[in-house]
Amino acid sequence: MKIEHAALYVNDLEAAKDFFVRYLDAVPNEGYHNLRTDFRSYFLTFGEGARLELMNKPGMSDLPKPAVRTGYAHIAFSVGSREKVEELTARLKADGYEILSGPRTTGDGYYESCVLAVEGNQIEITV
Repeated sequence: MKIEHAALYVNDLEAAKDFFVRYLDAVPNEGYHNLRTDFRSYFLTFGEGARLELMNKPGMSDLPKPAVRTGYAHIAFSVGSREKVEELTARLKADGYEILSGPRTTGDGYYESCVLAVEGNQIEITV
């Protein structure tokens, strides 16, 4: 068994898609639009087959997203090396994204950084 995909509702569908394409090499599909409900989505595919669905529809609530809360905490992306973790973290910081932690080695042995990106949702960058 495998996780087929994860999904994330966003306010700005195009900006969210562009983030994952620009920084994490996602390949988007052509998108989907349900004309009756105005639901829109993209499926993004990453290097080894993992997929993320980005979704939007009118009238969504957008509550504050404290870092420690119930629900999904972050999406982790393996970039292959400590150097690439450091490079991508520096690039995101230079582009104005908030670095929440790292790069660092965690108590459970991961070399990672956590970034606040895509409408207040956390992205973890790891080896």
